Amino acid sequence: MATFDRIALVTGASSGIGAACATALLADGWTVVFAARNRQALEQTVAEAIGTADGASGAPAAKTLRDRAVAMTVDVCDRASIDALFAGIAGRFGRLDLLFNNAGVFPPSKPVDEVTPEDWDAAVRTNLSGMFFVMQQAFRMMKAQRPQGGRIINNGSLAAHAPRPESVAYTATKHGVLGLTRAASLDGRSCGIAVGQIDIGNAATAMTAHVEQGALQGDGSMRPEVRMDLRHVASAVVTMARLPNEVSIQSLTVLPTTMPFIGRG
Repeated sequence: MATFDRIALVTGASSGIGAACATALLADGWTVVFAARNRQALEQTVAEAIGTADGASGAPAAKTLRDRAVAMTVDVCDRASIDALFAGIAGRFGRLDLLFNNAGVFPPSKPVDEVTPEDWDAAVRTNLSGMFFVMQQAFRMMKAQRPQGGRIINNGSLAAHAPRPESVAYTATKHGVLGLTRAASLDGRSCGIAVGQIDIGNAATAMTAHVEQGALQGDGSMRPEVRMDLRHVASAVVTMARLPNEVSIQSLTVLPTTMPFIGRG
Protein backbone atom coordinates (compact mmCIF):
# COMPACT_ATOMS: atom_id res chain seq x y z
CA MET A 1 0.00 0.00 0.00
CA ALA A 2 1.37 3.41 -0.97
CA THR A 3 1.92 6.00 1.74
CA PHE A 4 0.08 9.31 1.52
CA ASP A 5 0.08 12.17 4.02
CA ARG A 6 -3.50 13.49 4.10
CA ILE A 7 -6.44 11.68 2.52
CA ALA A 8 -9.62 13.59 1.69
CA LEU A 9 -12.95 12.38 0.30
CA VAL A 10 -15.30 14.78 -1.48
CA THR A 11 -18.75 13.55 -2.49
CA GLY A 12 -20.65 15.18 -5.33
CA ALA A 13 -17.24 16.00 -6.76
CA SER A 14 -17.99 15.79 -10.49
CA SER A 15 -19.22 19.40 -10.78
CA GLY A 16 -20.06 22.62 -8.96
CA ILE A 17 -19.07 23.12 -5.34
CA GLY A 18 -17.73 19.58 -4.95
CA ALA A 19 -15.43 19.83 -7.96
CA ALA A 20 -14.13 23.26 -6.90
CA CYS A 21 -13.41 22.14 -3.34
CA ALA A 22 -11.80 18.85 -4.36
CA THR A 23 -9.58 20.74 -6.81
CA ALA A 24 -8.58 23.26 -4.12
CA LEU A 25 -7.72 20.48 -1.68
CA LEU A 26 -5.59 18.79 -4.34
CA ALA A 27 -3.71 22.04 -4.93
CA ASP A 28 -3.25 22.35 -1.15
CA GLY A 29 -1.36 19.06 -1.06
CA TRP A 30 -4.08 16.58 -0.13
CA THR A 31 -4.64 13.23 -1.77
CA VAL A 32 -8.25 13.57 -2.89
CA VAL A 33 -10.88 10.98 -3.70
CA PHE A 34 -13.31 12.62 -6.12
CA ALA A 35 -16.58 10.70 -5.65
CA ALA A 36 -19.86 10.96 -7.59
CA ARG A 37 -22.24 8.80 -9.62
CA ASN A 38 -21.10 9.60 -13.16
CA ARG A 39 -17.74 8.00 -13.93
CA GLN A 40 -17.19 9.87 -17.18
CA ALA A 41 -17.89 13.25 -15.58
CA LEU A 42 -15.63 12.34 -12.64
CA GLU A 43 -12.70 11.46 -14.87
CA GLN A 44 -13.07 14.71 -16.79
CA THR A 45 -13.21 16.68 -13.54
CA VAL A 46 -10.11 14.90 -12.19
CA ALA A 47 -8.21 15.68 -15.39
CA GLU A 48 -9.20 19.36 -15.15
CA ALA A 49 -8.29 19.42 -11.45
CA ILE A 50 -4.81 18.08 -12.16
CA GLY A 51 -4.29 20.79 -14.76
CA THR A 52 -5.53 23.49 -12.39
CA ALA A 53 -3.45 22.30 -9.45
CA ASP A 54 -0.38 21.88 -11.66
CA GLY A 55 -0.67 25.54 -12.64
CA ALA A 56 -0.94 26.72 -9.05
CA SER A 57 2.08 28.36 -7.48
CA GLY A 58 4.21 25.81 -5.66
CA ALA A 59 2.03 22.85 -6.71
CA PRO A 60 3.72 19.43 -6.95
CA ALA A 61 4.66 17.93 -10.31
CA ALA A 62 1.84 16.69 -12.55
CA LYS A 63 2.89 13.04 -12.16
CA THR A 64 2.53 13.34 -8.39
CA LEU A 65 -0.81 15.05 -8.83
CA ARG A 66 -2.04 12.15 -10.95
CA ASP A 67 -1.19 9.83 -8.05
CA ARG A 68 -3.07 12.06 -5.62
CA ALA A 69 -6.30 12.65 -7.58
CA VAL A 70 -8.51 9.56 -7.64
CA ALA A 71 -11.97 9.09 -9.15
CA MET A 72 -14.29 6.66 -7.33
CA THR A 73 -17.97 6.25 -8.15
CA VAL A 74 -20.65 6.35 -5.48
CA ASP A 75 -24.40 6.75 -5.29
CA VAL A 76 -25.12 8.17 -1.84
CA CYS A 77 -28.70 6.87 -2.09
CA ASP A 78 -27.36 3.30 -2.21
CA ARG A 79 -25.83 1.96 1.00
CA ALA A 80 -24.02 -0.84 -0.83
CA SER A 81 -22.40 1.76 -3.08
CA ILE A 82 -21.29 3.75 -0.02
CA ASP A 83 -19.85 0.59 1.55
CA ALA A 84 -17.93 -0.13 -1.66
CA LEU A 85 -16.52 3.40 -1.76
CA PHE A 86 -15.13 3.16 1.77
CA ALA A 87 -13.78 -0.33 1.13
CA GLY A 88 -11.95 1.14 -1.86
CA ILE A 89 -10.51 3.98 0.21
CA ALA A 90 -9.42 1.58 2.96
CA GLY A 91 -7.81 -0.77 0.46
CA ARG A 92 -5.96 1.94 -1.42
CA PHE A 93 -4.99 4.38 1.32
CA GLY A 94 -5.66 2.67 4.65
CA ARG A 95 -7.13 5.77 6.28
CA LEU A 96 -9.30 8.87 5.80
CA ASP A 97 -8.42 12.27 7.27
CA LEU A 98 -11.11 14.51 5.80
CA LEU A 99 -14.65 14.10 4.47
CA PHE A 100 -16.36 16.95 2.68
CA ASN A 101 -19.89 15.55 2.77
CA ASN A 102 -21.22 17.54 -0.15
CA ALA A 103 -23.52 15.49 -2.41
CA GLY A 104 -27.05 16.87 -2.55
CA VAL A 105 -30.03 17.76 -4.71
CA PHE A 106 -32.45 20.67 -4.93
CA PRO A 107 -35.95 19.43 -5.75
CA PRO A 108 -38.27 21.46 -8.01
CA SER A 109 -39.58 24.60 -6.30
CA LYS A 110 -43.20 23.98 -5.28
CA PRO A 111 -45.55 25.13 -2.53
CA VAL A 112 -46.18 22.61 0.25
CA ASP A 113 -49.45 21.30 -1.19
CA GLU A 114 -47.88 20.53 -4.59
CA VAL A 115 -44.79 18.61 -3.40
CA THR A 116 -45.02 15.03 -4.67
CA PRO A 117 -43.97 11.96 -2.71
CA GLU A 118 -41.22 11.50 -5.29
CA ASP A 119 -39.93 15.05 -4.73
CA TRP A 120 -39.88 14.52 -0.97
CA ASP A 121 -38.29 11.08 -1.08
CA ALA A 122 -35.53 12.18 -3.48
CA ALA A 123 -34.57 15.07 -1.21
CA VAL A 124 -34.56 12.97 1.96
CA ARG A 125 -32.68 10.03 0.40
CA THR A 126 -29.88 12.24 -0.93
CA ASN A 127 -29.62 15.25 1.34
CA LEU A 128 -30.30 13.60 4.68
CA SER A 129 -30.05 9.80 4.58
CA GLY A 130 -27.19 9.82 2.07
CA MET A 131 -25.28 12.38 4.10
CA PHE A 132 -25.80 10.37 7.28
CA PHE A 133 -24.65 7.03 5.87
CA VAL A 134 -21.54 8.57 4.28
CA MET A 135 -20.75 10.29 7.60
CA GLN A 136 -21.35 7.05 9.49
CA GLN A 137 -18.83 5.16 7.38
CA ALA A 138 -16.31 7.98 7.77
CA PHE A 139 -16.80 7.81 11.55
CA ARG A 140 -16.16 4.08 11.55
CA MET A 141 -12.96 4.43 9.55
CA MET A 142 -11.68 7.41 11.53
CA LYS A 143 -12.31 5.69 14.86
CA ALA A 144 -10.57 2.47 13.79
CA GLN A 145 -7.50 3.96 12.12
CA ARG A 146 -4.24 4.83 13.85
CA PRO A 147 -3.62 7.62 14.53
CA GLN A 148 -7.28 7.93 15.34
CA GLY A 149 -9.48 10.84 14.27
CA GLY A 150 -10.21 13.09 11.34
CA ARG A 151 -12.44 15.92 10.18
CA ILE A 152 -15.92 15.91 8.65
CA ILE A 153 -17.37 18.99 6.97
CA ASN A 154 -21.06 18.71 6.13
CA ASN A 155 -22.42 20.93 3.38
CA GLY A 156 -25.50 22.54 4.87
CA SER A 157 -27.17 25.59 3.35
CA LEU A 158 -28.53 28.97 4.29
CA ALA A 159 -31.81 27.04 4.21
CA ALA A 160 -30.68 25.30 7.41
CA HIS A 161 -31.41 28.62 9.09
CA ALA A 162 -33.86 30.57 6.88
CA PRO A 163 -35.91 29.04 4.05
CA ARG A 164 -36.80 30.37 0.65
CA PRO A 165 -40.44 30.17 -0.42
CA GLU A 166 -41.52 26.91 -2.11
CA SER A 167 -38.58 24.89 -0.76
CA VAL A 168 -40.07 22.74 1.99
CA ALA A 169 -38.34 19.46 1.10
CA TYR A 170 -34.92 21.03 0.64
CA THR A 171 -35.28 23.18 3.75
CA ALA A 172 -36.41 20.26 5.92
CA THR A 173 -33.43 18.16 4.86
CA LYS A 174 -30.95 20.97 5.46
CA HIS A 175 -32.38 21.56 8.93
CA GLY A 176 -31.81 17.83 9.39
CA VAL A 177 -28.18 18.19 8.29
CA LEU A 178 -27.68 20.83 10.99
CA GLY A 179 -28.93 18.29 13.54
CA LEU A 180 -26.63 15.61 12.13
CA THR A 181 -23.66 17.95 12.40
CA ARG A 182 -24.36 18.98 15.98
CA ALA A 183 -25.04 15.46 17.23
CA ALA A 184 -22.03 14.00 15.42
CA SER A 185 -19.74 16.72 16.74
CA LEU A 186 -20.54 15.51 20.25
CA ASP A 187 -20.03 11.85 19.38
CA GLY A 188 -16.72 12.65 17.70
CA ARG A 189 -15.12 14.33 20.69
CA SER A 190 -13.97 11.14 22.38
CA CYS A 191 -12.20 9.82 19.29
CA GLY A 192 -10.63 12.93 17.78
CA ILE A 193 -13.20 13.50 15.04
CA ALA A 194 -14.01 17.16 14.46
CA VAL A 195 -17.40 17.69 12.79
CA GLY A 196 -18.47 21.05 11.40
CA GLN A 197 -20.75 22.51 8.79
CA ILE A 198 -20.43 25.05 6.01
CA ASP A 199 -23.57 26.93 4.93
CA ILE A 200 -23.14 28.36 1.45
CA GLY A 201 -25.07 31.18 -0.16
CA ASN A 202 -25.37 31.90 -3.88
CA ALA A 203 -22.26 30.29 -5.35
CA ALA A 204 -21.87 30.47 -9.12
CA THR A 205 -23.02 26.98 -10.13
CA ALA A 206 -25.57 25.66 -12.61
CA MET A 207 -28.02 25.23 -9.72
CA THR A 208 -28.07 28.98 -8.99
CA ALA A 209 -27.88 30.34 -12.55
CA HIS A 210 -31.49 31.54 -12.43
CA VAL A 211 -31.08 33.85 -9.44
CA GLU A 212 -29.30 36.53 -11.47
CA GLN A 213 -32.49 36.94 -13.51
CA GLY A 214 -34.74 36.80 -10.46
CA ALA A 215 -35.38 34.72 -7.34
CA LEU A 216 -38.63 34.44 -5.42
CA GLN A 217 -38.49 36.42 -2.17
CA GLY A 218 -40.35 35.98 1.10
CA ASP A 219 -42.72 38.83 0.25
CA GLY A 220 -43.72 37.19 -3.04
CA SER A 221 -41.65 39.50 -5.23
CA MET A 222 -38.99 38.45 -7.73
CA ARG A 223 -35.58 40.04 -7.31
CA PRO A 224 -32.24 39.45 -9.01
CA GLU A 225 -29.55 38.21 -6.61
CA VAL A 226 -25.77 38.30 -6.81
CA ARG A 227 -23.57 35.21 -6.88
CA MET A 228 -20.00 34.61 -5.71
CA ASP A 229 -17.14 32.83 -7.45
CA LEU A 230 -16.68 29.19 -6.44
CA ARG A 231 -13.08 29.88 -5.47
CA HIS A 232 -14.30 31.67 -2.33
CA VAL A 233 -16.27 28.60 -1.24
CA ALA A 234 -13.28 26.36 -1.94
CA SER A 235 -11.01 28.66 0.06
CA ALA A 236 -13.37 28.46 3.05
CA VAL A 237 -13.42 24.65 2.92
CA VAL A 238 -9.62 24.50 2.69
CA THR A 239 -9.39 26.83 5.71
CA MET A 240 -11.57 24.45 7.73
CA ALA A 241 -9.65 21.42 6.46
CA ARG A 242 -6.24 22.79 7.47
CA LEU A 243 -7.08 23.03 11.16
CA PRO A 244 -5.70 20.40 13.54
CA ASN A 245 -8.37 17.98 14.73
CA GLU A 246 -8.32 19.44 18.22
CA VAL A 247 -9.69 22.71 16.77
CA SER A 248 -13.10 22.95 15.12
CA ILE A 249 -15.04 25.50 13.15
CA GLN A 250 -18.48 24.33 14.19
CA SER A 251 -20.34 26.46 11.69
CA LEU A 252 -19.17 28.70 8.86
CA THR A 253 -21.47 30.77 6.64
CA VAL A 254 -20.11 32.12 3.35
CA LEU A 255 -22.27 34.21 1.01
CA PRO A 256 -22.19 37.27 -1.24
CA THR A 257 -22.18 40.33 1.01
CA THR A 258 -25.32 41.84 -0.51
CA MET A 259 -27.31 38.62 -0.81
CA PRO A 260 -30.73 38.91 0.91
CA PHE A 261 -30.26 36.40 3.71
CA ILE A 262 -30.00 38.38 6.93
CA GLY A 263 -33.45 39.92 7.18
CA ARG A 264 -34.94 37.52 4.66
CA GLY A 265 -38.70 37.86 4.38
